Amino acid sequence: MNGGIPVLTINDVANLDGLLADFLKKAEAEMTVVIDRGGNVISQYGDQRLMDVTIIAALAAGSFAATCELARRIGEVEFNALYHQGNGNHMFMNSVDEDTIMITVFGSRTTVGLVRFYSTAAAQSVAKLLKSLQRGGHGLHFSADDISAAPIFTDPPTVAAK
Repeated sequence: MNGGIPVLTINDVANLDGLLADFLKKAEAEMTVVIDRGGNVISQYGDQRLMDVTIIAALAAGSFAATCELARRIGEVEFNALYHQGNGNHMFMNSVDEDTIMITVFGSRTTVGLVRFYSTAAAQSVAKLLKSLQRGGHGLHFSADDISAAPIFTDPPTVAAK
């Protein structure tokens, strides 16, 4: 993406939700969140009562960044997946593309192997969708040039007294 969070139309959100819903069903997971590497939520799908998504997104991005640095220290570009095992709930994070991470939360009704297997195809589909948005697939574009530097709050001009 290299341009921050993509602008998503209603159709884009529906397409992304469809991809994530299909992934959750196949992987038998509870929730998945797509974030940028800065920790901003792009999309989420599933049982949102499980966690505060914005906090998890920020922490996951930091964890992924730290792990990328660990990978570089041993000669790898990055570790493209991370798994955190809990007593009841688990988290699997994988790289979608150079700008995006997918976080999946799951419990005891599935396995990390099943989540990992289906997350690979889901991440590729999400990357393809986000790349199509980057190419302007829906006609919405925004850049810093769209922002005016004109002052918003100014005093009204004074009128000379007669």
